[in-house]
Amino acid sequence: MKAQVFYEPERMKLEQKAVPEPGENEVLIKVKSVGICGSDVAYYFGASSLETKDGKGPLVLGHEFTGEVAAVGKNASGKFAEGDRVVANPVQSPLDSPWTQRGLSNVADGKRVLGVSEDGGFAEYCVSDYRWTLKLADNVTFDQGALTEPLACGLYAVNNCNLEAGQTVIVFGPGPIALMMVQVLKSRGAKNVVLVGTRDYRLKKGAELGATHIVNVSDKKSPHYAADLGDRIREINGGELADRAITATSSLSAIQQALKVTGPHSTLVIFGLPGDKDILQVPILDTILMDKTIRFSWLAPNTWEEAVQLISDGIVDMDAIISHKFDLDSLAEGITKVRNREDSCTKGLIKVS
Repeated sequence: MKAQVFYEPERMKLEQKAVPEPGENEVLIKVKSVGICGSDVAYYFGASSLETKDGKGPLVLGHEFTGEVAAVGKNASGKFAEGDRVVANPVQSPLDSPWTQRGLSNVADGKRVLGVSEDGGFAEYCVSDYRWTLKLADNVTFDQGALTEPLACGLYAVNNCNLEAGQTVIVFGPGPIALMMVQVLKSRGAKNVVLVGTRDYRLKKGAELGATHIVNVSDKKSPHYAADLGDRIREINGGELADRAITATSSLSAIQQALKVTGPHSTLVIFGLPGDKDILQVPILDTILMDKTIRFSWLAPNTWEEAVQLISDGIVDMDAIISHKFDLDSLAEGITKVRNREDSCTKGLIKVS
């Protein structure tokens, strides 16, 4: 099979590798579509280490993928058959872990992550534990299904904010997952969904997908620019600050800003991954006196079934988020374009077969 093998920052080769054989608890997936995640960009350009034993390659990246079952391990034969259309949950935690059994597989020790600690989807074939693999609905395309993983992660953040109908929620950072969050939040009855960012083309996409208000906090030439976000939120929310906020960005300044523009009894969910050395400073007394909740959100425990259903039901429009498609040979080009946000790139997708 053809596979893109990552060795070290900015060195990845398209190679011929043996097709992996599925173990007794695995299915072999003929990969169809793979999303390019921000973490793939970070690995490729050396901003983050892999989760291999030494943090380095060689490794096949790609953890957002769909495909068809090509072979079935002994224990998977009762659940899957050749030709099934599937999506793999790449975070595959031990089922006997007490954290997995509590529904918190995201923090279980000993988990393997396809495309991060073991070979992933930027190849013609990949194996996945059948217990962490789901069937796609017939009306969901492989391209749409490839974005199940980011949706599942975003859904966990939305769940963590405990939104109540009629509330005002701010989403910081209009990337692909934030655009998914906007749609879920609207479907759950948010009165105002305020999307905050620095690039109008992404903010406008958010407005198309349901954001009731968009705010550019960087570009003074933008018609959506606001010099004071707090004043803009009060204007939107009847004189009050926001009830909920989710930071779908790695920007530490966005997290600090979210603390300032959320009001009494609000909940702030920190979702985007800051840098290794970033430190969050919290005005503790004000936060206590306002009875705020600060939550963190990591990965996607117990959200995959709902994510698959949301795509099938048309609640989340994936086609509107996918902006660029590349073939497997052009993976490095795709990763670079995603990083540089060239040609108004929102979400890049690799078409494998």
